[in-house]
Amino acid sequence: MKKELGHEAIYDARQLGTPRMLVLGLQHMFAMFGATVLVPILVQGYGLPLSIQTTLLFAGLGTLLFHVCTKMKVPAFLGSSFAYLGGFETVAKLDAGKYAGMSGDEKLAYALGGIVIAGLLYLVLALLFKMLGAKKVMRYFPPIVTGPMIIMIGLNLSGSAINNAATCWWLALVAMAIIVVANIWGKGMVKIIPILLGVVGSYLVALIATACGAQLPDANGVMQPLVNFASVSKANLIGLQQFVIAKFDVSAILVMAPIAIAAMMEHIGDVSAISSTTGRNFIEDPGLHRTLVGDGLATALAGMFGGPANTTYGENTGVLALSKVYDPRVVRLAAVYAIILSFSPKFDALVNSIPSAIVGGVSFILYGMISAVGVRNIVENQVDLTKSRNLIIAAVMFVSGLGFSQTGGVTFTVGGAAVTLSGLAIAALCGVILNAILPGNDYVFGVSVEGDKSADLGSY
Repeated sequence: MKKELGHEAIYDARQLGTPRMLVLGLQHMFAMFGATVLVPILVQGYGLPLSIQTTLLFAGLGTLLFHVCTKMKVPAFLGSSFAYLGGFETVAKLDAGKYAGMSGDEKLAYALGGIVIAGLLYLVLALLFKMLGAKKVMRYFPPIVTGPMIIMIGLNLSGSAINNAATCWWLALVAMAIIVVANIWGKGMVKIIPILLGVVGSYLVALIATACGAQLPDANGVMQPLVNFASVSKANLIGLQQFVIAKFDVSAILVMAPIAIAAMMEHIGDVSAISSTTGRNFIEDPGLHRTLVGDGLATALAGMFGGPANTTYGENTGVLALSKVYDPRVVRLAAVYAIILSFSPKFDALVNSIPSAIVGGVSFILYGMISAVGVRNIVENQVDLTKSRNLIIAAVMFVSGLGFSQTGGVTFTVGGAAVTLSGLAIAALCGVILNAILPGNDYVFGVSVEGDKSADLGSY
């Protein structure tokens, strides 16, 4: 007997028939799509040529690898992580030592090396979770550390959002308006994919405006159509991805690796959310150590060959809640769709034809939401800011993260090589160290389900 979609929990989608499974997989692909392709678009805006094709490929492969690591039990999709955007921007701005005069292509390779190391840190945390238990490990990463970290990721990116939006404010406002309407008043699937709807909706408006003769000046002051299809017409329909082999340097590693602290908290929040949605305790079975290994390996694999860091996606958890189909097979179908789509350079060029003003409008809200997630992390975990220790930790992290980001971080020499610590890296170090040495750490992981879920950067 077939169950009705959206009314009863379905743990084996095969009972729905192949056609409905394929459609449900497509729905998951649409849910992850807007946010996943937005990451390389934003990174390209920083001057680093991160490929959309490669991003989609490793989102799909990373998801499949994650499912293998978690015994095919956890219905999670791994898309591009927003947590590392601040790291990409920082690496793009590095201009000291070996980075002086370095091209965006080379800087991207070093940024990817930092992502590989960040992914491997997941494995270290997974081992600690397995050996010591979650409560002991999480005492060193309480919300008073992770919350400000997430807040600063968003605030450090705010300037780029303004710069992109300023290229055409009215178009940026259209993108923002669509996202707001979809997020506040949308129902069902509309509420789950506001980013995708904002990009597609404002892009359609831009196409209409272009057809009516709308133009904007390019970097050289020459007037160009609002949407330029020159690269789309030249691109092949089918072609291989643009792989970039990671390179390793201490400065880039110290920029990217500390962000793993926020990213791992996001992961734990997502797994908690998926467990709560499906009614299955995935923190116990297959275990948080396995989910961390899956996410870490997926991130390291992507970084090694030219993709951004991966993370479990809150958008797809929303689809699970909407459809009540909790079968991981459906999510794996979405991964296969992403892999297939990654073999189209023409699709890559089409996405790259999106005006920067639309990117600015989307990131205007997105970066603010990232910071808001950090605030939510502090509030829902009921962090007591009347305590001096908590105020001191937050104060030092905020000033370090924002202040040193404005001055280009701290550069010092180790063994004749220049090493740069970014503002985010300094803030993370200060937070972890102060939390460890100051008395009064009373955080206990697992007490609040809402608190455990509150670091989810993928929920809009």
